[in-house]
Amino acid sequence: MSDRTLISSGSSFEALAGYSRAVVVGDDVLVSGTTGFDYTRMTIAHDAVAQTHQCFANIAQALAQAGCTLDDVVRVQYLLTDAALFEPLAPIFGQYFRIARPAATAMVVGLVDPRMKIEIQVTARRRSV
Repeated sequence: MSDRTLISSGSSFEALAGYSRAVVVGDDVLVSGTTGFDYTRMTIAHDAVAQTHQCFANIAQALAQAGCTLDDVVRVQYLLTDAALFEPLAPIFGQYFRIARPAATAMVVGLVDPRMKIEIQVTARRRSV
């Protein structure tokens, strides 16, 4: 497992549940489901739009630590707590992925904290130099 690197956001959730924000294996970067928590303050906005922007900020930070960007994302899964959220959030997804245009799935699910309205999971591929 010498080509495996663990990336942490510093969130207390990671230590508690025994997972990493992202795992890098070779050129693949697998980012865990990421919510709208501001991990430095451990707070979350009530608004789904604000949570979505925070999700992308959190994901971008993990990707940067792995040596890539949102433009390197090849797969995304959106987990929404309400189907009605898709319409207002879809343009935000398009804003962040206008270049990458990854394969995507959106699902309606229950999340572990009732304050969470969205969780986003991505897979990226680092570009060969």
